[in-house]
Amino acid sequence: MTAQTSTTGSYREIFSTGIWSNNPGMAQLLGLCPLLAVSRTLLAGLALGIATLLVICATNVLVSVSRRWIDARVRLPALVLIIAAFVTSVDLVFKAFWFDMYGEIGLFIPLIVTNCVILSRAEAFAIRNPLLPALLDGLGHGLGFLLVLTALGAARELFSQGLLIASLPPGGFFALAGLIALRNVLRNRKVASR
Repeated sequence: MTAQTSTTGSYREIFSTGIWSNNPGMAQLLGLCPLLAVSRTLLAGLALGIATLLVICATNVLVSVSRRWIDARVRLPALVLIIAAFVTSVDLVFKAFWFDMYGEIGLFIPLIVTNCVILSRAEAFAIRNPLLPALLDGLGHGLGFLLVLTALGAARELFSQGLLIASLPPGGFFALAGLIALRNVLRNRKVASR
């Protein structure tokens, strides 16, 4: 195996880890507040997923590029400040260009600052790795979170037509439990087939 193939393989692994094996919403169970509260419809889940994806990618890039200048004593406040700057930017973009959706999920966009998914990726990966791996990690985990939000929103919207509980917050727990169970069944089948 050449160095180029090895690097390409590791980049692929960095990207795919956040989508499936270490998915923030289904494996790590991070970001449950927006995951359960906002994902009442497919569009709302998609919108918050896009906002989170943009913030996590931008945060990982800036943290990776500036990691040499972030002192260990002020690392956490610096990371929160970087995240807050990008969340504010995304909030303003949503307010300006997607105002109807902003009315539905606007309260939860500022809460992205406290989303453990973004802070954990910046702290655990981006601050220790160069630009391209940090970007791929942000893309993978952001897309993984977006997929969970969208799938959960679609399931809740679909089942809310016949089940009242699906549109209520407890319905989000049941739908998330169903998605996690489905993921575990698929993962166990893959392991058993090896």
